[in-house]
Amino acid sequence: MRMGTETLPLKRFDAGEGRHCAVLLHGLGGTHRYWTCGPVSFALSGHRTVLLDLLGFGESPKPWFRYSVERHVAALHASLAGERSVTLVGHSLGAALALAYAARYPSVVRRLVLISLPNFGGAEGATAWFARQRGGWIYTNMWATAIACILTRRVVGRLLPRLLRDIPREVAEDLVAHTMVSSTSSLWEALYRHDLRAEAEATAQILPVLMLHGSADLTAPLAGAQELAVARSTWEMRVLDGVDHHPWLRAPQECLQHIEQWLSRLSVQAPASPAGPSDRAAGLGVRVQS
Repeated sequence: MRMGTETLPLKRFDAGEGRHCAVLLHGLGGTHRYWTCGPVSFALSGHRTVLLDLLGFGESPKPWFRYSVERHVAALHASLAGERSVTLVGHSLGAALALAYAARYPSVVRRLVLISLPNFGGAEGATAWFARQRGGWIYTNMWATAIACILTRRVVGRLLPRLLRDIPREVAEDLVAHTMVSSTSSLWEALYRHDLRAEAEATAQILPVLMLHGSADLTAPLAGAQELAVARSTWEMRVLDGVDHHPWLRAPQECLQHIEQWLSRLSVQAPASPAGPSDRAAGLGVRVQS
């Protein structure tokens, strides 16, 4: 089935009220329930919340085609029609797509919150990163990943909530709410083969960006995220000590506190003048939260 992305509106869920709009984008293998299934639901004061299932995931369309960054972004844009000013909050794949969206539609995005952003620097960087990990070759071998996806969905899918007891049941259930094509293609096209550093540069000195990252993240390299934050004066990074690839699942109250404090500070600050070369080189630094 092939169709234009403009005809593929994403499944959208609206909640709450407020002057501003926060749009939440889940990661690979997730759905909108990633943000709502724990003891704390994601909600920012003064913001109404828009939750989306990304193209190919959850209750959104799952066409049989290449899930490129452009197709993901086009589907997002169609689903956010009518929104004039949004704060994009993304996790992992959702963070990469939030950055891509902001680079293409800077007039729509007010602020970015990027959680566990995977900055590999391209396919070679992704291969080098996962090669250091036990069994990591599976994640950078397309055929192995595709086979693992099929086996997971058809063989052990129903057992995942019992096998993965360290994550909420809904998150485990939704790990099969995609297709082999949508999952594998999104992984390769939107993460491994896509070097997001150009999009980071496009948003530099334009949008305020908050990055949240776990110090024990084995999926998205901390050093890659730090590289982006330290080089840009409008970017700020908070590192959660001992947390893995899922800060929102492990420390939701802490995540909300960081975001609320950041938003509150932005609301009272006067617009900053563009940073000079020395300011950009110094960056904002990185703080480790214990």
